[in-house]
Amino acid sequence: MDKNRINRREFLKRLSTAAAVSAVALTGCNWKNKSGSNPADDEVPADRMTYRTNPNTGDKVSLLGYGMMRLPATGGGTARDHADAAIDQDLVNEEVDYAIAHGVNYFDTSPAYCQGLSERSTGIALARHPRAEYRIATKMSNYGPATWPHAKSVEMFENSLKELQVDSIDYLLMHGIGMAAEGMDGMQSFYRRFMDNGILDYLVEQRAKGRIRHLGFSYHGDLQVFEMLLRWHDEGRYHWDFAQIEMNYFDWNHAEDASPRASGKAGTGQVRNTNAAYLYEQLSRRHIPVTIMEPLLGGRLASLPDFIVEKMNRLRPGDSAARWAFRFAGTPQGVQTVLSGMTYMEHLKQNVQTFSPLEPLSEEETMLLMEIAEDIAGMKYVGCTGCNYCMPCPYGIDIPGVFAYYNRCVNEGYATLTPQTEDYRKARRAFLIGYDRNIPKPRQSDHCIGCGQCMPHCPQGIQIPSEMQRIDGYVEELKQNGSF
Repeated sequence: MDKNRINRREFLKRLSTAAAVSAVALTGCNWKNKSGSNPADDEVPADRMTYRTNPNTGDKVSLLGYGMMRLPATGGGTARDHADAAIDQDLVNEEVDYAIAHGVNYFDTSPAYCQGLSERSTGIALARHPRAEYRIATKMSNYGPATWPHAKSVEMFENSLKELQVDSIDYLLMHGIGMAAEGMDGMQSFYRRFMDNGILDYLVEQRAKGRIRHLGFSYHGDLQVFEMLLRWHDEGRYHWDFAQIEMNYFDWNHAEDASPRASGKAGTGQVRNTNAAYLYEQLSRRHIPVTIMEPLLGGRLASLPDFIVEKMNRLRPGDSAARWAFRFAGTPQGVQTVLSGMTYMEHLKQNVQTFSPLEPLSEEETMLLMEIAEDIAGMKYVGCTGCNYCMPCPYGIDIPGVFAYYNRCVNEGYATLTPQTEDYRKARRAFLIGYDRNIPKPRQSDHCIGCGQCMPHCPQGIQIPSEMQRIDGYVEELKQNGSF
């Protein structure tokens, strides 16, 4: 097994055994409509959701999982992105009601989501339903040194039970294993968060007591930590009931291509992103059920250039780019649930429709997505998924906002246009106007001084100062090449 990539034939072989069964809103750059779309269908079937069964416990889980990371805010947008935004609880309740009525039973949250308020909001919405109708996944999100003492991490777990209004957590994850803490690499951070303080053993005890039904981890970062946890599983030291990884048709073979070689300590040469093909293979052969995060790669796979959408439409006219990505994530055997952070009812309805039931990818469709991944790999993306772990920037830069806007323009297919290109003038004007509208001038890339304080916190290993410099150079080039 080459851990760097699995070829098309190998993946098709695995898909043949499969069970039969949120993008950032930006303006200015979308001077062409290139995403492909499915019309919203108010008559989404209520009884056709696809389910997967945990082979080790028999637990039945909806293949579509509801990610409670981007809950709607009362003033619009999401409560994740604005520190002073209040969660629109009425809308959360309405969406949770719709999700449960249409078969969704897996809800994923964290003490860290939505300014620390996601668990409370999730608990309020779910407590209105019989406990047997839903599964709750939450996390031990003890990132900072202040939460590393045993008593503080225990307090975090107990508070999760309180906020979620339950006596037990169905799926508890060690959050972001492999992520670096400031001044540490991923391995050192893992030991400080979970081993030196005895918290992993505490979580195992809670599982034995029934207060945790399934114990697992979400992986970001240092591959050595991921492989160590699997060795412990093989040796019987610890048993993992499930694991959560980033998987989509681009990351299947290109996660490492898109990520600089860097760990939490710059220059150590460790790979921060790992191709999903390798992660999935390692979990699958151990029969560890897989939860999928980032099926749309931070929204990038939901909005694609014309030439890519045209390729998709030749096989499935009218299907959205997002539906293609969700079908990829949900097809492989061993995938238990695919998470989607659904802020708006429209997104929820479309995703429920995709999974009710899920139509597994055909061999021809899989081959097409592998081809499209190669196309995307040749584009100048920044590999940001909008997790916001890099924020706040001490100099006020909207790091994920800048990256999201730039990636959107790459998606639009004109970020590499030259002044001689027919559409250059229109594209140039759209980019510059949209940049100022979406990112206030004091928060734009030209204010980056290269301090690097953001880099240890990025799960994707992005060389943030270098990318800011590159984007700023592109903006200056556009400004110099003409006038409005």
